[in-house]
Amino acid sequence: MNSLIHHPLILRSPSSHYTHSLSTTMASSLAFPSISLQKHIFFNGSTASFNKMGIRSIGRSGVFMSVSVGKQAVVDDALLADYRPTTAFLFPGQGAQAVGMGKEAQSIPAAAELYKKANDILGFDLLEICTNGPKEKLDSTVISQPAIYVTSLAAVELLRAHDGGQHIIDSVDVTCGLSLGEYTALAFAEAFSFEDGLKLVKLRGEAMQEAADAAKSAMVSVIGLDSDKVQQLCDAANEEVDENNKVQIANYLCTGNYAVSGGVKGIEAVEAKAKSFKARMTVRLAVAGAFHTGFMEPAVSRLEAALAATHIRTPRMPVISNVDAQPHADPEKIKKILARQVTSPVQWETTVKTLLGKGLRKSYELGPGKVIAGIVKRMDKKAEIENIGA
Repeated sequence: MNSLIHHPLILRSPSSHYTHSLSTTMASSLAFPSISLQKHIFFNGSTASFNKMGIRSIGRSGVFMSVSVGKQAVVDDALLADYRPTTAFLFPGQGAQAVGMGKEAQSIPAAAELYKKANDILGFDLLEICTNGPKEKLDSTVISQPAIYVTSLAAVELLRAHDGGQHIIDSVDVTCGLSLGEYTALAFAEAFSFEDGLKLVKLRGEAMQEAADAAKSAMVSVIGLDSDKVQQLCDAANEEVDENNKVQIANYLCTGNYAVSGGVKGIEAVEAKAKSFKARMTVRLAVAGAFHTGFMEPAVSRLEAALAATHIRTPRMPVISNVDAQPHADPEKIKKILARQVTSPVQWETTVKTLLGKGLRKSYELGPGKVIAGIVKRMDKKAEIENIGA
């Protein structure tokens, strides 16, 4: 995925293939000593209109402002709260992997090239593992995370190569991803390059695996309860275990499907008590440990160091964070949020509800599996969502 040079006077289209210079007459500055106010626009083909205060909404586009103080730019993303989504790209997280993924993408040169680049960065043949397994190897955290990231972006290239695909890509005005998928969404939104994103995902998988190895922990899906009941179930389980085995809701997916993370004994207590709380079933997840809890704290410092060394730009469209279900424009804030994401519960339910409530009309799930489509349909049976595999 080619990334564009980010500059305050560049008007960036949803397609990674086009940039347009923004007229300096549109980039007026306020008369404060050594402080300039620049308008940044996510352009979607809508006409921008300005008032005396600066900027108002531009059709479906998101808007933000940044204040430059000396050489340091401070981005104010408060105006992103007013984004009006119509078409979304949604990217899957760990657990969506399946042996055989990536095969279809090999017929598209741009998609095949992503796997070649990945092999150089990862030091092993990712496509071979994706297409032929073994499943146990593909399911390991250190491989599944890069595999899903690359395959999801390959799905974008697969879509681009089909009739009408570029038009769909150009129509996208918001993106997000489930846990790991947030990195894919940020790459699609050109916050960082494909290569830099893959390096971060590689390190993230390694750091999370090491944190999981340091303590006995696990995750379980609780099916058939609302979030209040799952919280009560966690509270009941926590009364029976010590501090090192406490559990909490880690993934707020949708009503009737919440993932709980914690120490193994705490997870076993959740499984044992679930029926008494009227849960339909529990499903132990095939992950390395208690993701999105304090058990992942050892991974944070490594992620912080890697993110500090990575050049992150303001995304060209709103990218919704898993941590607070909000879009962010400030690269420094994005770095902090990504570092904390591994210890924070995933707010996917709030994210999807917000998108639908703001008028989202069509979504595409790009990458392996159909987990996200199932969640969206469960939340709104009338929601229009299409799967684009690779």
